[in-house]
Amino acid sequence: MSQIGAPRGGTCSRSPRSRTLRSVATLTSAVLAVTVLAGCSSDEADEARAAAQDNAPAARDKVADGGTLRWAVDALPTTLNTFQADADGTTSRIAGAVLPSLYTIDERGRPQRNPDYLESAQIAETEPKQVVLYKLNQQAVWSDGREIGAADFVAQWRALSGRDTAYWTARNSGYERIEKIERGKNDLEVRVTFSKPYADWQSLFTPLYPKQVMGSPDAFNDGARTTLKATAGPFLLKAIDRKNGDVTLARNPRWWGQPAKLDSMVLTAVPRADRADALAAGTLDLAEIDRSTAERISLALRDARAGRNGAQAALAHGPGASITPSKALKSWALAHGSDEEKAEEVQAAREKNQKAIAAYATAQDTLAKYVVRKSLEPAYTQLSLNGESGPLADERVRRAVARAINRRELAESVLKPLGLPADPPGSHLALAGQAAYADSSDALGSQDTAEARALLADAGWVPGGAVRKPVEAGTKAGSEAEKKAAEKKAGETNGEKAGETAGEKEKAGEDGAKTEGAKTDGAKTEGADKEGAKKDAAKDSAATDAKKQAEDTASDEGLYIVGDDKPAGRPAAPAGPESGTEILAPAAAAARQSAALLARAEALDTGTGAHAAQTVARTDKGVAGAYAPRGTAAPVTAPEAGKALGKDGKALSLRFVLPSGPGSEALRAVGDRIVRMLDAVGIRTEVTKVSDDSFFKDHVASGDYDLALYSWPATAFPATDARPIFAKPEPASDGSLLVEQNYSRVGTDRIDQLFDQAAGTLDEEEARELVRQADARIWAAAGSIPLYQRPQLVAAKADVLNAGAWGLAGPRYQDIGFKKKETSKGAERTP
Repeated sequence: MSQIGAPRGGTCSRSPRSRTLRSVATLTSAVLAVTVLAGCSSDEADEARAAAQDNAPAARDKVADGGTLRWAVDALPTTLNTFQADADGTTSRIAGAVLPSLYTIDERGRPQRNPDYLESAQIAETEPKQVVLYKLNQQAVWSDGREIGAADFVAQWRALSGRDTAYWTARNSGYERIEKIERGKNDLEVRVTFSKPYADWQSLFTPLYPKQVMGSPDAFNDGARTTLKATAGPFLLKAIDRKNGDVTLARNPRWWGQPAKLDSMVLTAVPRADRADALAAGTLDLAEIDRSTAERISLALRDARAGRNGAQAALAHGPGASITPSKALKSWALAHGSDEEKAEEVQAAREKNQKAIAAYATAQDTLAKYVVRKSLEPAYTQLSLNGESGPLADERVRRAVARAINRRELAESVLKPLGLPADPPGSHLALAGQAAYADSSDALGSQDTAEARALLADAGWVPGGAVRKPVEAGTKAGSEAEKKAAEKKAGETNGEKAGETAGEKEKAGEDGAKTEGAKTDGAKTEGADKEGAKKDAAKDSAATDAKKQAEDTASDEGLYIVGDDKPAGRPAAPAGPESGTEILAPAAAAARQSAALLARAEALDTGTGAHAAQTVARTDKGVAGAYAPRGTAAPVTAPEAGKALGKDGKALSLRFVLPSGPGSEALRAVGDRIVRMLDAVGIRTEVTKVSDDSFFKDHVASGDYDLALYSWPATAFPATDARPIFAKPEPASDGSLLVEQNYSRVGTDRIDQLFDQAAGTLDEEEARELVRQADARIWAAAGSIPLYQRPQLVAAKADVLNAGAWGLAGPRYQDIGFKKKETSKGAERTP
């Protein structure tokens, strides 16, 4: 494989820390430096490990003019409108090449003004209201010749503000804060006035669509799904060939900036499982790949450097590797022997084997022309703990699960074999080296088996608890009522119950006082440190412990929810008293926005995000569910019943749901390690493997799991983009639970307040500090445990420049191209 970026050396110095990438849709990734410089402060150390690129950077004069780049994508786009719920990575890749981006993301993940569209953009006024003044590049025009101007800004604001429900928008964060948009002193100036301060204003109007797309609900909802009436980027949309699975982007002749080096880019739909064959056939120039394909390319490169051709490689480690001289001699003898039937059989096998050797040899010769550019994606894989009901509704149990897990061991198991740095993330909201980053994981604590067991014991889960007689309703564990016959001393028993009731009321009063104290304390701890986060989280959970424990009743032990035949558009009905389980779908009004972010997460781990988003978003039905046998549960060998952790006759067992598809091997391997770690502290797991198509839609989104592994993309604007992921769930008017994108169902009012304050301050350092405080409380709540930053492996033809693993930066499409060939007359390349 190609070499990773070398560790950064030199002295420690301060430089502005970068923000993480807003969208996972582009091929972005990050390489953290392997070492931390001695003598640096923690902030400087984070910067020293900041993301780097692995994309063969080259000056434009080293890049040949012309040529076509064949670039693999997961699927053809179902829509060209990035603001719709079923927009996917291909949608965003096209938008980045053909539409205006007022701000781009640099190699440190910071938003940077794009001079191709903006001469300047700044906050012109803060009182009485925030006003941002945009001065547009006077050369910026749409492909139809019209100048980019205020009319386009107004149309996009009205479409995404949320005021007109006829627009099927999947995201509108920030646009709802705009009060008005006006023309400035001339056509090149646009004044945007906000109704209340908005820190992340640089996230708006990227991409910017023409007014022809945003001007009416019909054009927005349907027209922009298949075509764009006008574009304004270094490339333009030439054709979508759904029969052959291609999207062709051609150089834009009206482009006023530095011209694109390539004549065209062809985005070809190639499923991940088929990319090794496509690369071996030489039909791609650039493709994100899995670990096995990367290893095969690495092997081909090693053979080539050793002077070994494909045929020799096939005999060394390919289909011919198992053929020893004795086996070859025996095979030849049988093929030419007197037993004609046997000879015919062996000859057919020999012919088949020779074809396999020839195919492998040809493939290895072709793969030797590629390199692997590897890095870390701006996304992390997490263990999600569903805190809605069951044992995990108790914060102590969630914290015990977290303390049982060795995050570093898990990160190293995934990343070290790839030669990538394996520091587990310290933040839910930023990556190491980014502006808002701080390692707040000590608000929860590191791996500690003894502490995990102590937390479980404090929550009542003790050895032998699974074999104790269940406590009767209305009595305390160990009360005299269990030891006396029901017909004996009835009056005394009733008296005991009355006393217990009085005691419970007294305890409830104390709990209420504690809860009120928690609210008061939370209001006073805006600047609290991580220890304060622990205390706040404990107080936040105290008020709801009783309610959560009441919901923790025996339910459908032999079932899991994968679909439902309830009438379309109606929320899931509460389960009857026999089930004790209520599946609460997101409210219909939020379904499209929920589906959009869910699809981004799903695409990371299973590659089926677009399908799931379309299923949910285009129907507005919420999440479906139906009962099916829990037949895929992996058997778990339980210890002796008397030693198993339990409470009130119920064993402590958590249902761990994992995807079963061919693209999810890494998740399942990590899941196996987690099972062993939890088993060491007495937590039993029931592993259920489900299809990739149903994993997110029918399990994660619907809350039908206890533990699940999936990934979230990082963001350059955490105050805005991360809030719905960690927002406190609220009951909707239709009886469902509005979880936004918080699929762990764990949140607090204080976390929401900190996000709101961060989004509403124009002081950048204050906003970062508020985000760090929110992250510390997210750690303390223990609903989401970040495990490792995701690896990204990209196969590229060796002569492809300025493309591959971009780190935190977005691609600069006009610079991508092929290396010039050296000739006697100079450097040039015939594409």
